[in-house]
Amino acid sequence: MARFVAISWRDLAVSFGPILLISAAAIYLAVRLIQPAPPSTLNMSAGTKGSSFWNDAQQYKKILARNGVTLNVLESQGSLDNLQKLEDPKVNVDVGFVQGGMSAPGTQDNHEDLVSLGSVAYVPLAVFYRGPLLTRLSELKGKRLAISTEGSGTRALALAVLKANGIEPGGDTELLPLSGDAAANALTDGSIDAAFLTGDSAQPPTMGKLFRTSGIHFFDFTQADAYARRFPYLKVIALPMGVLDLAKNVPPHPIHLIAPTAELIARDGLHPALSDLLIEAAKEVHGRANLLQAAGEFPAPLQHEFHISDDAERYYKSGKSFLYRTLPFWIASLADRVIVLLVPIIVVLIPGLRLVPGLYRWRVRSRIYKIYGALIGIEREAMTDPETAQREALIERVDGIENTVNQMKMPLAYADQFYVLREHIGFVRQRLTIAQAAALDAQGDSVQHTT
Repeated sequence: MARFVAISWRDLAVSFGPILLISAAAIYLAVRLIQPAPPSTLNMSAGTKGSSFWNDAQQYKKILARNGVTLNVLESQGSLDNLQKLEDPKVNVDVGFVQGGMSAPGTQDNHEDLVSLGSVAYVPLAVFYRGPLLTRLSELKGKRLAISTEGSGTRALALAVLKANGIEPGGDTELLPLSGDAAANALTDGSIDAAFLTGDSAQPPTMGKLFRTSGIHFFDFTQADAYARRFPYLKVIALPMGVLDLAKNVPPHPIHLIAPTAELIARDGLHPALSDLLIEAAKEVHGRANLLQAAGEFPAPLQHEFHISDDAERYYKSGKSFLYRTLPFWIASLADRVIVLLVPIIVVLIPGLRLVPGLYRWRVRSRIYKIYGALIGIEREAMTDPETAQREALIERVDGIENTVNQMKMPLAYADQFYVLREHIGFVRQRLTIAQAAALDAQGDSVQHTT
């Protein structure tokens, strides 16, 4: 008799095994694709204490703290210093403000590990000078020019536009490291002939004071469009008439300016959730209208020397994901990773489990069908009217099949098919035995007749 069992664990394992392996592989791939939890701390390289970059970073710090993320604001010498820290893997800096034009020409391909989260503000170049009206910067050749300190964005931009006008360090033009109020005071007392001011050094009070000083003029970039074509990171903006002092109509006419943008630059490995948080903070800090920009103009995905990150592009197109819009930051981060893990379970494992009963039935029945195949083969051989010895060999094969069947482990659910199989084995044996007996009788009668 067969050893009946409640279930055939071997057949179940063979049926379930491939599905389990495929599901495990899918889950493994999903785990590899899951972003780790976002770090709770970020380091931002900003600027000198009290500078606009530093003050903006302090606002970022408060906004990120609302979401449980600590932003460490690091002091720096400005845009160039920020860029150098971001490029140095030994320096623990994740993000920083970088003014456009800080990269040397032809080095853009060296910034593959850095991405832009978008431009956050204009940084216009304001040039004040003494003497007769000028229409081109090349007319400053041979004069004393204040172009700010080493490492500053102002100096980098001033050197770039002066070089385009044939003025370079080492020539007969004196380039002095004065900035801000020091440059304004030197221009006022006649110690220098022109001052290049941007960012913190070009604040409205300083500019208004220089406007009102007799003999000092504000340079109008009449070639602004040409500068924007020569330097792709520059934008043309206009300072409206009277914007600094409506009552005194300062400036007395619109003035054309050129301006790079300050960008929020990050290392390429920045977590997507933190990328979204930083852009959200940028919208809150830089999105308001001022003298040079309209409300909502920044942050903006303006690509210059650094390519816009994929996460930033996705944010600018569709905003934050549903989870981050509806759930607290850390809960949304956890749910986001759990959903990625559930995908292979829902797509692979659950449908696969529905196939297991069918595969299990096929495995059990295939053993029964294999026996039937052997029986059919024996019957076909028996129909060829074999010799007595061959018929006896067929009967032995049937006995062997029956012995195999009696040793099978068979689930109780298939007991009916098992007994039907045994009946069919007996039926084949009976036919062979009857045929064998008939052949022996015929052989005996033939012997008697011969005698």
